[in-house]
Amino acid sequence: MATTDKMAQKIILASASLSRLKILQAAGLDVVAMPAQVDEAAIKKAMQATGASGEETAMRLAELKAEKISRQYADQIVIGADQILLLKKDNSETWFDKPKNMAAAREHLLEFRGKTHFLATAMVMYQGGAATWRVFEQPTMTCWAFDEQFIDDYLARAGNGILSSVGAYQLEGHGATLFSAIAGDYFSILGLPLLPLLRQLRLMA
Repeated sequence: MATTDKMAQKIILASASLSRLKILQAAGLDVVAMPAQVDEAAIKKAMQATGASGEETAMRLAELKAEKISRQYADQIVIGADQILLLKKDNSETWFDKPKNMAAAREHLLEFRGKTHFLATAMVMYQGGAATWRVFEQPTMTCWAFDEQFIDDYLARAGNGILSSVGAYQLEGHGATLFSAIAGDYFSILGLPLLPLLRQLRLMA
């Protein structure tokens, strides 16, 4: 691409996440989504088998997504991102994926109530076939001790849209009612550390 203005250059998002795409578009970036087909379940299983942490795994998944698309578009800026929800206790951690159905969403919320969980959020930039920048953020989310009736009412109101969220909630909507405290960047909670990315693009311009 002829321009040297990285803030104006087209960016490829190696993700199928509509929320990530909307965040980038709302920030005025010229972005196109090209989901990278990687076997996330197999990669997570392999990483867990080697004793990798959720943080390490999120970063690895983000890297693999960006790397795969960058092989096809080496001259473009390619962004890969991933997020894993972690519930930590003592020296162990439980990983949560997106709930497969509303029953699974209910079970997840039962696990979260009254506890603090972590959103391991990683993003990697590839250009010229190599990783040129990466960032990791880990917001913390504390749920209040809601009862099962509250969960049922919440699920009925929120609808199936929450199944696209790793935590069975969308903070920008009714999901905010689940929490008593939140610490961390809002955009990172949504799955994409936008402000560090914008800062990096300005440095590259």
